[in-house]
Amino acid sequence: MTNRTLPLDDATWAYLQAATLREHPEQAALRKATAGLPGAHMQIAPEQAQFMQLLVKLLGGRRTLEIGVYTGYSALSVALALPPYGHLLACDLSAEYTALGLPHWQRAGVAERIELVLGPALETLDARLAAGQGGTFDFAFIDADKTSYEAYYERCLALLRPGGLIAIDNVLWGGRVAHPATDPDTAAIQRLNARLLGDERVDLSMVPIGDGLSLARKR
Repeated sequence: MTNRTLPLDDATWAYLQAATLREHPEQAALRKATAGLPGAHMQIAPEQAQFMQLLVKLLGGRRTLEIGVYTGYSALSVALALPPYGHLLACDLSAEYTALGLPHWQRAGVAERIELVLGPALETLDARLAAGQGGTFDFAFIDADKTSYEAYYERCLALLRPGGLIAIDNVLWGGRVAHPATDPDTAAIQRLNARLLGDERVDLSMVPIGDGLSLARKR
C-alpha cells in the first residue's frame, strides 16, 4: 500500500504491459513501423492507448475528436473502441506522417470510421462549430502543438456534450512543468494546467500515465 503514485522502473513497466496489454495486431504493427522515425517519442504509450479505449467505451462514445494524429496510433486505438457506426474526426497538418497509418487503419477495418482532415486544427474545429456541431461529441484527445493547447481546449469543450470527456496529453511534460518555464511549450502547458484547476465547467483528474494525461469531464 502507498499514499503516492508508484514510480515505474523498466522491469515494472514491462510487467505492466505483459500483465494488461491487449493490442490489436495492427496497433502493434503501427507501433513497430513508427519506432524508427525521428519523432517516435510523440507516439503515446500502448498502455495509455488502452486506457483511452476503456474511457471511450465507458462513455458509450460514438463521436470522437483527435487533435494531433502523427502516424495514427492513437486514432487507430480510439477507432477500434468505437461501434461500427462510430466516427473520429482526426486533425493534423502532415500528409506524410498520417499516410503511414492509413494502411493499418484499413487492415484493422476502421478506416471508414476515421475522417482525417489535413490543415490547421483550429480552422477545422471552428468550421465544425459554425456548422452547428457544438455539443455533439463524446470524447476529445488533444496531443498537438503545446502553445495552442488552451485554444484547442476551449474549442473541444464547446464541441463536447455535457458528460463528454477531454483527454489532454503531455501535461507533466517530462517533469519540466514542476520548474520555472524556460521555453514557450512548458509555459503553455503550465498555463493550461492552472486553467484546468480553476475551471468550474469541468470535473478534473490528472493521471500520471505516459507523459501525464489530464481528464476533463464537461459538467
